[in-house]
Amino acid sequence: MAAYVIQAWTLLLTPINILALVVATFTGLVVGMLPGLTSTMAVALLTGLSFGLPTETALVILIAVYVGAVSGGCQSAILLNIPGTPASAATALDGFPLGRAGKGGLAIFLATSASFCGTFLSMILLMFLTPLLSKLALKFGTYEYFMLALFGIVICGSITSNGHPLRGWISGILGLMVAMIGLDPIASYPRFAFGNASLRGGIQLIPVMIGLFGFPELLNMFNLDSEQKVGQMSGFQIKEGIGILLKNKFNILRSTLIGAGVGIIPGVGEDIGGWLSYWAEKSATKDKAEKATFGKGNVNGLISCETGNNSCIGGALIPVLSLAVPGSTSAAVLLAAFQLHGYRPGPMLMSETPELLYKLCIYMGAASFVMWALALLISRFTVRVLSVKREILMPIILGLCVVGSYVVRYYMFDVTCMFVFGIVGHLLSKMKFPAAPFMLGIVLGTMADSNLRRALTLSKGSYLPFFTRPISGAFAIVVIILVLSQLGVFKRFSKKTDEEE
Repeated sequence: MAAYVIQAWTLLLTPINILALVVATFTGLVVGMLPGLTSTMAVALLTGLSFGLPTETALVILIAVYVGAVSGGCQSAILLNIPGTPASAATALDGFPLGRAGKGGLAIFLATSASFCGTFLSMILLMFLTPLLSKLALKFGTYEYFMLALFGIVICGSITSNGHPLRGWISGILGLMVAMIGLDPIASYPRFAFGNASLRGGIQLIPVMIGLFGFPELLNMFNLDSEQKVGQMSGFQIKEGIGILLKNKFNILRSTLIGAGVGIIPGVGEDIGGWLSYWAEKSATKDKAEKATFGKGNVNGLISCETGNNSCIGGALIPVLSLAVPGSTSAAVLLAAFQLHGYRPGPMLMSETPELLYKLCIYMGAASFVMWALALLISRFTVRVLSVKREILMPIILGLCVVGSYVVRYYMFDVTCMFVFGIVGHLLSKMKFPAAPFMLGIVLGTMADSNLRRALTLSKGSYLPFFTRPISGAFAIVVIILVLSQLGVFKRFSKKTDEEE
């Protein structure tokens, strides 16, 4: 292993590869900050552009842009409440309140540092646990994927509802219903299309995300009576940020393990890793007063979701290298890129080309350092966005929302969807319904729908396997306990028992 690591460092520390590392990471950060441009899009674009380059340079570019894009979304989430990528949706919950409170610089420092920690620690897991942890993904079938989707909706609805879980769950179910629009994934039968050709193609995630999170902020700016405070990236805040990070070392470690574990499961992705890490941190908080600050500017929540979504990068590459099964959409593009450059990921990788694993680990670790430095450097300028007069800022944000929605498919229908779901997001906000479960319902809708139908086909209509299979049964028990606890059933039962005694 030492020989492969030395070889990887030798290849990386060439002028062309160092330049490629810096430029690709910066490109990823910019892509991540712009709403509508995802890490998948960035990796896919650079896969084609890097095809004619030397293999090592191409690998550096692809890994660096992946790391940068997943990390960059936190800045727009913190400053504008518009997640640059779906992976940063959980970041906006506590990051944006911190930005509005005049702590934008501190929030970006914490988020960027947490992103670095998650990426670097997941790189270590990728290096040592690839042969072992990949076996877990093989145990996930259709039953487990459906219960995982249901588990995600219940968790997200619980942690974002500010004490009203029913509102969060209703919001998540509405998102699941929107995900049903279009051709069903099994028989390609149109559902809820009403004869409209555009609706037959389904509702795209990016326009919905921009509409739900970005459009309401445009409307809210009309109601602001004073200019927003701006958090500066000062030495004091960096010192304060380091202290907060040291206090959150167990939070970072737990979120890394959760994110990497989620990344291993094929098809789940970075956004679920962020949400689950956020839920775990909120659940681990015993102080009721502190728990009430989640969603209102809690730094621990911000650190957990940024660590969780970035640690999915290493986790998603584990099944790619060991099973040739991508853990996320971005990892799927990387799998194709590896094959284009002559590598064959899969069970025979460690016997045929074991150096690929160590190259990717070294390149990922180096990209995480470069990402951290570049993100903090450009944040000195991006953090000033809140000081721009709203008369100037609002048209710019609206333009970014329109462009971000349009570039997904270069289709004006997506821009229309952005405005429609912007109004939906505004109404949800007015009625105190969280928008995050709505979006997560759309993210998980296709996975839940297709796997539920496949599972019922395999079981001939029986729901029993959902509860008798070990992993899906464990998910079912957790979901039931979560629902009952959020509805106060256990508290009422305990109170009734005390009164009888």
